[in-house]
Amino acid sequence: MGLLMVFSASAVVAAEKFGSAYHFFLRQLLWALVGFCGLAALSQINYEHYKKPWIVFSLLAVTTGLLVAVYFLDRAKGAHRWIHLGSFFSLQPSELAKPVLVLFLAWFLEPRSKLMDDAKRTLVPLAVTLGLICGLILKEPDLGTTLVCAGGAIIMLYVAGLPMRYFGYAAIPILPLMYWQLFHVGFRRDRMLVFLHPDADPQGKGFHMMQSLIAVGTGGLFGRGLMEGKQKLFYLPEPHTDFIYAVIAEELGLIGAVVIVALFAVLAFRGLRMAYRSNDAYARLLAVGITSMIVIQALFNISVVIGLLPTKGIPLPFVSYGGTSIAVSLAMVGILLNISRQTE
Repeated sequence: MGLLMVFSASAVVAAEKFGSAYHFFLRQLLWALVGFCGLAALSQINYEHYKKPWIVFSLLAVTTGLLVAVYFLDRAKGAHRWIHLGSFFSLQPSELAKPVLVLFLAWFLEPRSKLMDDAKRTLVPLAVTLGLICGLILKEPDLGTTLVCAGGAIIMLYVAGLPMRYFGYAAIPILPLMYWQLFHVGFRRDRMLVFLHPDADPQGKGFHMMQSLIAVGTGGLFGRGLMEGKQKLFYLPEPHTDFIYAVIAEELGLIGAVVIVALFAVLAFRGLRMAYRSNDAYARLLAVGITSMIVIQALFNISVVIGLLPTKGIPLPFVSYGGTSIAVSLAMVGILLNISRQTE
């Protein structure tokens, strides 16, 4: 469904800019095939192999290195988020950070269930690692992915048994930082004001939000029909990436939009059920972490499109155009499938 909607949302734009309606579709198809190969391979690898320290620290070191490397490259769309190798291949390190963070936290927390209050062996290493990864992503700037990583980490820490008072302690420095990022960083402050009053400047700062709401609202129950959407024709910003859910709502209507939500709900149910049924704390943490990262990102994207959250650039997993995103998401599902095979 994602591949179909990427083609529908991007065909006209691709033909105008690149001379081929299949420009984005073929790239997404290739990355999807890479992702399915990763899914198939990882579904056959026993998840306990990821507990080896050399694997965890190697992945952590490579990901951190890539997150640092983007700052030495040219900006793209006003941010240091991508590593471009030629005109075809690009890599987004922040997407890699999500599964790597899950693997690290599951490995780190599993043997420390009775040491959650230990500052030296648990709390300080956690704070340093999470602060480093999330800080590098936030600096790109990419607040959306930072919140996805932080949200998944919080859920994993809760499941691991971290006392609630430590979440309160962590909120003391985090809340002022969030306030600063939202209201004292120019473009985010504008987005917050647009979120509060989207119709105040419909042709200027509120354009993105208004066009998204128009697309969602005009779809009705059954939609205009596949490929028949109007807002994607140079009105809706990034129709094949950040706002592809608006295209789905316009072309497939409320029914198509609900189907997407239902698919993510099924994924959430299955992931959390296997975590609940597992007697292995490491498998439980992996399942909860992977499921949380995917579902939280989907909730953020959908909420932005329908006006429940301020605009932020974050793709819809499995659906939006983005090679690293779909390949990493499918690979994470491969790990979930292996856990499911062994626990159910």
